[in-house]
Amino acid sequence: MENCYLYLALILSTVFIIKLLNHHNKNLPPSPFSLPIIGHLHLLKQPLHQTLETLSLQYGPILSLKFGSRSILVVSSPSAVEECFTKNDITFANRPQTVAGDRLTYNCTAPVWAAYGHLWRNLRRVSTIEIFSHISLQKSSIIREEEVYSLIRQVFKLSNIEPQKVDLKYLCSLLVSNIMMRMVAGKPCVGEEFACMDVGKKLLKEFKEVFSSSLTVNICDFFPILRWAGYKGLEKNMIRLQRKRNEVLGRLFEEIKLNNDNVKDVENMRPLIETLFSLRKSEPEFFSDDVIKSLTLMVFVAGTETTAITMEWAMSLLLNHPKVLQKVKAEIDSQVGCERLINDLDLAKLPYLHCVINETLRLYPTVPLSLPHCSSVDCIVGGFHIPRGTILLVNAWSMHRDPKLWEEPTKFKPERFEEINGEREGFKFIPFGIGRRACPGAGMAMRVMSLALGAFIQCFDWEMVGKKMVDMTSSSEFLMAKTKPLVAVCTPCSSMTNFLSQL
Repeated sequence: MENCYLYLALILSTVFIIKLLNHHNKNLPPSPFSLPIIGHLHLLKQPLHQTLETLSLQYGPILSLKFGSRSILVVSSPSAVEECFTKNDITFANRPQTVAGDRLTYNCTAPVWAAYGHLWRNLRRVSTIEIFSHISLQKSSIIREEEVYSLIRQVFKLSNIEPQKVDLKYLCSLLVSNIMMRMVAGKPCVGEEFACMDVGKKLLKEFKEVFSSSLTVNICDFFPILRWAGYKGLEKNMIRLQRKRNEVLGRLFEEIKLNNDNVKDVENMRPLIETLFSLRKSEPEFFSDDVIKSLTLMVFVAGTETTAITMEWAMSLLLNHPKVLQKVKAEIDSQVGCERLINDLDLAKLPYLHCVINETLRLYPTVPLSLPHCSSVDCIVGGFHIPRGTILLVNAWSMHRDPKLWEEPTKFKPERFEEINGEREGFKFIPFGIGRRACPGAGMAMRVMSLALGAFIQCFDWEMVGKKMVDMTSSSEFLMAKTKPLVAVCTPCSSMTNFLSQL
């Protein structure tokens, strides 16, 4: 028996030494000192993107880390990003398996989390054609315009008699939620009659609780034993959240089925749910309940909070930079005037407004660390060996503020985008991701933000509350939410008062 133990110990020792030698023989990216079992988790502090930026400055733009049982690759240079998403784009086209992916994506049928392959390509095709294509965006323009005009009416009623403090965080969330709900189900999330009442705020809060972004990785993804032990009830909470989502989506589906002939939101613009049900007739095997739910969920989760938060950041920056705000207003006055409200067709004539939004996305990307990718095979990045199963994180925050890439990178200078007309310059500006899994809704997000901000600036004069600058710190890691809700003083523009009173 003693000899058996001796032989077993010898075999295990040999295997360990061979693995150790193989590990050192491979040209892995630079890495800080790691601890047994936990790896580099002891180095991490919130906000994570800034911690990883500090490590990258010390060890280089291609950084290797170990989070528990998972190998992590962090890239923060345009050349490394380009190599990952051109030469190795298919290699990194998958997502890692996570608790959230298992529990919140309807058997991984959500476009953002589906495994790369036939299913993902079909999901991408449907979402691109039916939701985000140029024709679809044109059809949905009337929804965006009507909801923006509705919000302008409400703000005018509040501020018509005297300058009024308004909660821009709430207004931005209300606007985007109503737009997305009308596109998906043919009705607003909160009706105009309730928008400025407590019941409206309660309805919006309930909507955000159910459809908040929730696909981030957590500690159980790095230590599977914690998932098995039910650590802090993380997985149970996800199961509970998914149950709520099923209930809400189920009610929306039933309403569409019962009112199929009457729910047309606008001419030639059917709600997404109705469109997906009609497509099921020709492709019943593909358009399962899970697929229809996942496509519907994608619009709510990926398109609502991210857009609203960026609008809030943009207004915060404009309040802190009144000269920029006046320049945007002058452009709108010149191109649109004060005889009517800005519309979707005007956006192409407002390049400086577009620059402001791009500069906002540069300084405050809503997702400072990209959604994780996962290597399907061994590959080479920057001359380094990247093993199969490595999780890739792109630090957009770090690149967007790199002094080697941007002049005065921490300053708000929309003019820097005038020369490139807002187009991506290389791979240093990636607010919507990059590669084949980049966000397909970038065009819609830009239209919503441009129209809403343009209408706010065209119709009202905005000032900070008091003399203090707006707080520009953030409190959320995955979505760059502001620490405090944005409250500003709003006064109707004198040139627009007569028009607004008749709106």
